[in-house]
Amino acid sequence: MARASREQAEKHREQIVEAASRLFRERGLDGVSVPDLMGAAGLTHGGFYGHFSSKDALAALACAAGFDQFTDRIDQSMARHSDDAEGARQEVLSNYLSAAHRDNPALGCMTAALSIDVARSGDDSAVRKAYTAGVRKTIDELARLSPVRDDDADAAQSDALATMALMVGTILMARATKGDPLSDAIIEAARQRLQVAPASAVPPDEA
Repeated sequence: MARASREQAEKHREQIVEAASRLFRERGLDGVSVPDLMGAAGLTHGGFYGHFSSKDALAALACAAGFDQFTDRIDQSMARHSDDAEGARQEVLSNYLSAAHRDNPALGCMTAALSIDVARSGDDSAVRKAYTAGVRKTIDELARLSPVRDDDADAAQSDALATMALMVGTILMARATKGDPLSDAIIEAARQRLQVAPASAVPPDEA
């Protein structure tokens, strides 16, 4: 019975982290209450502190989970294009630099979704540490797709940094101007700068 209770508690914890990861990306760290988080997980808010010491502690876990989801998608693209790194790169960039990604922050990149919130958090906050670690992990993944990866590891890392900065900045600006033609123009300009082919058929929830 105790084992079943532990398994149920772990399942609930995972549900909360998953729900929080989506809600924080959609509404920001300050736009989500504990009752919101527990309700989205299908649980009553009274049990929150049985799983987490604070909302900030959950935010760090949810942040890490969101980055893991994104880097997993990069790995999946690489697996689909096992002998074609450029094909994988095109898929990743095309799905990222898209209207679908702009319009669905809850399913998208944690870097763009929480950049402003994390910038306003304390230097030693748990969520900032999780965010920074996630950004580093994402850059390492993008470096594996860099056109210069076989020639110079440092150059590949630098290329990944610049690529990620352009990707994230594009989505931030496109979301802030959504509803105006400028939003689509921002996305298209970034696609052209990174030489991205027309969008692939990967569903929006994989963006």
